[in-house]
Amino acid sequence: MSVSIILQAILVKSCEGNMKRMCREDECIIQRMSVIDEIKARLDIVDLISESVSLRRSGKNYIGFCPFHSNTRTPAFVVFPESGTWRCFGQCNEGGDLFAFVMKKEGVDFSQALQILAQKAGVTLKPPTPQEAVEQEEHARYRFLLEDAVTFYRHQLLNTEAGKQALEYLRGRGLRDDTLEAFGIGYAPNRWDALLQHFAAKGVEMQDLLQVGLLSEGQEGRLHDRFRHRIMIPIRDERGGLAGFGARILDPNDVPKFLNSPQTPLFDKGRLLYGLDRARRAIREADQVVLVEGYLDVIALHQAGFCNVVSPMGTALTEQQLFLLKRFTKRLVLALDADAAGEQATLRGLEVARQAMDHSQELFFDSHGLLRFEARLQADIRVATLPPGLDPDEVVQKDPQQWQQLIATAQPIVVHVMETLAAQRDVNDPKQKSEIASHVLPLIREVSNPLERDTYLQRLARLLRVDERSLMSSLAATRKVAQQPKKKKETTASSPTAPAMPLLAQSLLSLEQHILGLLLRFPDLLYRLDRALQEEGLERLSPNDFSSAEHQTLLRLLQESLEQDLLEPLQYVLQHLSLPLLEIADTILEKTEGLQSNPQRLLDDLLRAVLQRRQRNLNQQIDYLRFALQETPQNDPSASQSYQQKMLLLAQTRFKLDKALKKVTSH
Repeated sequence: MSVSIILQAILVKSCEGNMKRMCREDECIIQRMSVIDEIKARLDIVDLISESVSLRRSGKNYIGFCPFHSNTRTPAFVVFPESGTWRCFGQCNEGGDLFAFVMKKEGVDFSQALQILAQKAGVTLKPPTPQEAVEQEEHARYRFLLEDAVTFYRHQLLNTEAGKQALEYLRGRGLRDDTLEAFGIGYAPNRWDALLQHFAAKGVEMQDLLQVGLLSEGQEGRLHDRFRHRIMIPIRDERGGLAGFGARILDPNDVPKFLNSPQTPLFDKGRLLYGLDRARRAIREADQVVLVEGYLDVIALHQAGFCNVVSPMGTALTEQQLFLLKRFTKRLVLALDADAAGEQATLRGLEVARQAMDHSQELFFDSHGLLRFEARLQADIRVATLPPGLDPDEVVQKDPQQWQQLIATAQPIVVHVMETLAAQRDVNDPKQKSEIASHVLPLIREVSNPLERDTYLQRLARLLRVDERSLMSSLAATRKVAQQPKKKKETTASSPTAPAMPLLAQSLLSLEQHILGLLLRFPDLLYRLDRALQEEGLERLSPNDFSSAEHQTLLRLLQESLEQDLLEPLQYVLQHLSLPLLEIADTILEKTEGLQSNPQRLLDDLLRAVLQRRQRNLNQQIDYLRFALQETPQNDPSASQSYQQKMLLLAQTRFKLDKALKKVTSH
């Protein structure tokens, strides 16, 4: 049974309002229009964006000042009515369709943008399936119980004798009462059944309290409060919905120091960031997010006016968290504890040890992983090392300007590693130099931008006081080792007489669908594609290679699917799609049925489609920059110089694209 048929079996039948009738030569053809297509058909992208951006007509297109960064001199934001897309040619360098605009402007995901635009377009979304309706009802009930627990813990903090110790501790950390109220901080009594009795008196089902993580089950099935004699910190998702709790000890003999809610239908630590619900606006305004380790650090920094701060809650950053942050900014600063960035950690290449809140073992940040995130997200990830012995809340209480300076001088990951290693080694010792280079060069190799790679290489050469050419030779050697193919038998279902691959359609939409169709059917091609692009000096595939938000979302999910190993990639993607996106995926998969699984021919076809898509996007950017240069006032030489530099970089990229496309076409 094909994937398409499976999907058709689980999809709810489209309502009649989502059908359109087309007549050709007296023959009427009924074609399904997805709810996404209907919204795009009903809403004019120029009208939508004009609600928040002042646009003026320029030929067939509209230009204005980008709403996502500060710029009041030269308009670099363009809306293309014919394609229904927009792009910023300035600092953002982002673009997409009307869904992508709403997602970035409002800081929401695709499903939320769909709700917003459906209401604006007057399109009725499909009712949830019976299973979805049950889940929504359960989640609403669970959130109600959690909110009730917040009220209970707040009462215990403010109105009981036992809560005074917790309140004094919090005030001793410099937290004001209004701050504690704003963040909903409370206290869990030192009893096994305080919360249990509170809910039992209300007739609440104990099973619901277990499901939401407020109770635990002990020996012989006895239930008891999960949190006892701890400061209670409510944890909300990015939209402000209560998901669970973080709990800090008051008795130094208790373990663990921090205890989180367990995994529940609402609480998934790998997808949550503490404080993001309150930090969203500040992150967008500052175009930067700072990540710290502790809950109380986040609260203290917000109290001091630094509201662009969140916490991954003591665990290593996950790709889901980074994608979540990318809705608001591509500039991330990791404010790490100085003790954690010591010799042992840096020898692992910035595997900075952090104490897991629920466990005694240590988790690590892997700088290789962060560099891959940086490339795939097209982000700027930096590291700020705190003064020895000081936590972020202590730094900001002592001197807020020092905190500002620490963040302003945060270093790129590679620079942080090389300088930390050099500070702990004798750079005059040849063996020590070699050891430092052996740790740093693999990181430099991971950097996708060739200009950044050269800059880091030059900096390492100066730091070690060696000839840059020797480092280049070593770097080339590490690249050859990294690129050696794995010895693995590949079986092909094709033969010399196998049918030719289907010709690529010419429209941008078809190109994007073809790319995604190949990747959904053969997910491992993504690794080979990224490697092939990098060998040509080009960036890895990213959501910015796609014009529509639904295609960008599908690629992000596909990338996530390859980072986990619980489900097959396609199964993972399908399980995380809403019904409208399932329909899109169904259409894409239908268009790539019948492909022969010859690995090299599939890779060539995929690479050719990506290069063609980028080529068209690049030509559009160059055309706009030429226009922008003509429009730039003579009294604004800096803007003219900036556009000229961008045109030069684009021209260099186009040369690489043309060269790569010629090579793959000749195969």
